[in-house]
Amino acid sequence: MTVLARLLAVALCLAMLLAGHADVAIAELDRPDGGFEVAVVEHLRLKVPVEARQAWIDAEKGSWEPWLTQQDGFLDRQLLWDPATEEGTLLIRWASRDQWKAIPEQDLEAVQERFEQLARQATGAQQGNPFPLVFEGELLPP
Repeated sequence: MTVLARLLAVALCLAMLLAGHADVAIAELDRPDGGFEVAVVEHLRLKVPVEARQAWIDAEKGSWEPWLTQQDGFLDRQLLWDPATEEGTLLIRWASRDQWKAIPEQDLEAVQERFEQLARQATGAQQGNPFPLVFEGELLPP
């Protein structure tokens, strides 16, 4: 996929989110025949206070980022931060919903534990998840 096509796909997803159409987004993949395949976007929001923003980014880079790159069907992800709500938004593109949902729960739990451990170390928290999940959903094509 060309850089321009990727940027347009991301811009479309973000525009739809901002317009209040969080139930619909399109992510595209190049196919050998020049067409596109529709993918699913995992959509997560976490509470990320301004003073802990860099700790969140570092915990993501030390846990989810390397793990995701090894997963079948993973395409890419974006980390976004909203200073008004102090929330982090993750948009994670998958080649198919089946590939995303085929990941064993215990694998997800292990990576989440690593993320929380790194987050606690960086923030000084003694227990729990310093960046609790606020919203979890998926964005599908129309």
